[in-house]
Amino acid sequence: MGKSFELEGTVKVISEVQTFASGFSKREFVVEVEDGKYPQSIKFECVKEKTSLTDGLSEGDPVKVTFDIRGNEYNGRYYVNLNAWKVERAGGGGAAPDAGGFEDASAPPSHLSEPPGGHGQESDDDIPF
Repeated sequence: MGKSFELEGTVKVISEVQTFASGFSKREFVVEVEDGKYPQSIKFECVKEKTSLTDGLSEGDPVKVTFDIRGNEYNGRYYVNLNAWKVERAGGGGAAPDAGGFEDASAPPSHLSEPPGGHGQESDDDIPF
């Protein structure tokens, strides 16, 4: 597999799933990224079973997208697609690459649900660092 890239931004547009006569399906979405004076609108696509990665996603949500760059030629013209294979809420709590969407972003990741020490209580001799 080629090199993967990550990009963080805010969801601007989520299109409907498109299904073609061949059975192939895809869903496009746009993430806006701050870039100085002129924000950039970056279009991604999810294909086949990955179309569910955007389920539960709303316009305005901060996200981190992991993607591959794909290119092809058709009738002498060249095309580039940003193929998203992982989408997670920016700041943590996202879905695994195979999962079909988002985890509950309001719940902390399981490894953060209890403070270090496992008791949830501080004693006078605990070192805060």
